[in-house]
Amino acid sequence: MNDSPAFRRDAKKHLGQNFLHDHSVIERIVQAIDPRPGDAIVEIGPGQGALTFPLLQRHGRITAIEFDRDLLDPLRAAAQAHGELDLVAANVLDVDFGALAQRLGVEQIRLAGNLPYNLSSPILFHALDYATSIRDMHFMLQKEVVDRMAAGPGSKVYGRLSVMLQAYCAVTPLFVVAPGSFRPAPKVDSAVVRLVPRDPASIGVQDPKRFADVVRAAFGQRRKTLRNALSGVADVALIEAAGLRPELRAEQIDVAGFVRLGNLPVIG
Repeated sequence: MNDSPAFRRDAKKHLGQNFLHDHSVIERIVQAIDPRPGDAIVEIGPGQGALTFPLLQRHGRITAIEFDRDLLDPLRAAAQAHGELDLVAANVLDVDFGALAQRLGVEQIRLAGNLPYNLSSPILFHALDYATSIRDMHFMLQKEVVDRMAAGPGSKVYGRLSVMLQAYCAVTPLFVVAPGSFRPAPKVDSAVVRLVPRDPASIGVQDPKRFADVVRAAFGQRRKTLRNALSGVADVALIEAAGLRPELRAEQIDVAGFVRLGNLPVIG
């Protein structure tokens, strides 16, 4: 008789759970991550262990951050057959990745996970706050979000997320995943993306908060020109000093242009 805790069959909609079950997709993700000895792999939202257990079999030990307490005991029980699972019971948005890296005895961790669609952007921005403590990230996200992450100037989906992520990371979409690979099947396609934080010396952002404020204001009202959208953040003289034309809209400005603008002093 097996008395090990069992996984619930149903996903919790309020947590944005969609459990991956397609083994070919899982193997492609593991190959993309390519765990090596000495790596500190941290999975966000292991769910029912679809990616967790193959990573454990490949690597031997991983850390996983899980918010749903109903999954903790089943994960611990099932993981014993695959490797050593270090479970952190927490909301990932409350996790200090720098402190976690220190606890794991490494300078940088490697993040992975099938992110809940309703929290993907907050998790990405949270990770940016700890970019110096992260070597790379491999995430499954809604394809629409990955398209926005990787979009260039002039694209209809180029926006705040594109600029903020590309300023700090190299963003590489890897492959698309069909809805049938999940249980329950979402109504949209998903995609796997790789993010590699840039060398801090090459980023060029002098004041991260100022940069974030400029980008947020510029895209806050997309139809407005820079002259109008940035009226409370940068005047025409500053916009021109950054080498930008005030009559352009935010989606026409590349990442380097936003970095130049963000590095200029605040008006007033």
